Amino acid sequence: MNLVVNKTVGLNYHLLESYEAGIKLTGAEVKSLRSKNGSLKEAYIKVDDHGAYLTSAYIPPYQGTQLMYETYDPYQKRTLLLSTRELEHIRKAIKQKGHTVVPVRIYATKRFIKVEIAIAKGKHQYDKREDLKKRSINMDIDRELREK
Repeated sequence: MNLVVNKTVGLNYHLLESYEAGIKLTGAEVKSLRSKNGSLKEAYIKVDDHGAYLTSAYIPPYQGTQLMYETYDPYQKRTLLLSTRELEHIRKAIKQKGHTVVPVRIYATKRFIKVEIAIAKGKHQYDKREDLKKRSINMDIDRELREK
């Protein structure tokens, strides 16, 4: 079940490989995500020697808790849980020119919250225009087929 989706990632990037990562969250953050609050609009993945982190993702505190409103930062850095083999593969991919790692979506499995991350390459402006043109043509075709 998708909780939060990054809608602009398909427009701005070519997705090459995707990974499933766990994420360290507090209980109030989990409740907030399960009620589908949050945004990945400006979020990105930062990889360093110690691990991978989800940065600038907006996860507001759950409305039922008032204990952490004073000290809680909704844009804080959150640790991603990946295997060492996956981390090494991601580090090698980032070193290539033009490659980056972006969060695609946050979703729930039975009892865990997972983040789908992808190794991506940025699109040029002409690629974006071409995608928009294809989408527009497909929408027109679907609209005509529905009317008949």
